[in-house]
Amino acid sequence: MDRLEAMSILVAAVETGSFSAAARRLGTSLPTVSRKVAELETHLNARLLIRSTRKLTLTDTGQAYLAACRRILEQVGDAERVASGEYSAPRGDLVVTAPVVFGRLHVLPVVTAFLAAYPDINIRLSLSDRNAHLIDDHIDLAVRIGALPDSGLVAARVGAVRLVVCGSPDYFASHGAPATPADLSALSCISFDGLAPASSWIFGGPRSGGAAQVPVIPRLSVNTAEAAIDAAVAGLGVTRVLSYQAAAPVASGALAVVLSEFEPAPMPIHLVHAGQGMAPLKLRAFLDFAAPRIRERAAEIMLR
Repeated sequence: MDRLEAMSILVAAVETGSFSAAARRLGTSLPTVSRKVAELETHLNARLLIRSTRKLTLTDTGQAYLAACRRILEQVGDAERVASGEYSAPRGDLVVTAPVVFGRLHVLPVVTAFLAAYPDINIRLSLSDRNAHLIDDHIDLAVRIGALPDSGLVAARVGAVRLVVCGSPDYFASHGAPATPADLSALSCISFDGLAPASSWIFGGPRSGGAAQVPVIPRLSVNTAEAAIDAAVAGLGVTRVLSYQAAAPVASGALAVVLSEFEPAPMPIHLVHAGQGMAPLKLRAFLDFAAPRIRERAAEIMLR
């Protein structure tokens, strides 16, 4: 029995949630996956997985063994990368993830410039507003916006974004610009459901006296920032989005930012990676290249 292969199959089965999904990921057959896991359990004389028709559940022994498998496979991967020269020259594949809009507007241009400078590196850029698990999802680097939970990850702050209230100049000319968050009750609000609850907006600037929750009754609720911004540009009312999402229409004069002094603290932007062992040169090269460029772009979209 090839124990490294069996360990890889076990890890894939747990990460994907089923033997069939693991077989698809690994490009092998379902019977092979089932047989390899069974052989591993026989070799260990221990039950690792509890199988049901709907899911796989690790036993206590399986949880401990899975953690060991991941450490061993990572060490083997490190050894292979050293042998192939990945730690002596920037080469190989990188997986990078970022929020959808920020990634398209500000990470993708940095990635394209990096690829032009480093022809031996390939990048898979995954744009998603879901915070993927770096280790489980085999991600080398993540761009994260917002406070980070305590973890063993390494983070480098590269900027911040504001949570801004904005509307079209024509709308404010007709209905008046709000002087305080309470004035929003007299205006038409456009709520972006992916950012905050549709029923209230939270403010926290120095003039708010601390965090203040202001109820709003949206005339329109949407599930993308782009739709909220388009509706605000069209003059439907005021919306609340992240500063980088509204940067272009604000710069063109299509939108105006209001209530700046009542905004909550800006949300940090971090570059996050696992930081386990010696980082491959390809990752260090990308960090050195991307960090100052994203920091520069982030400064431009604070809308100050």
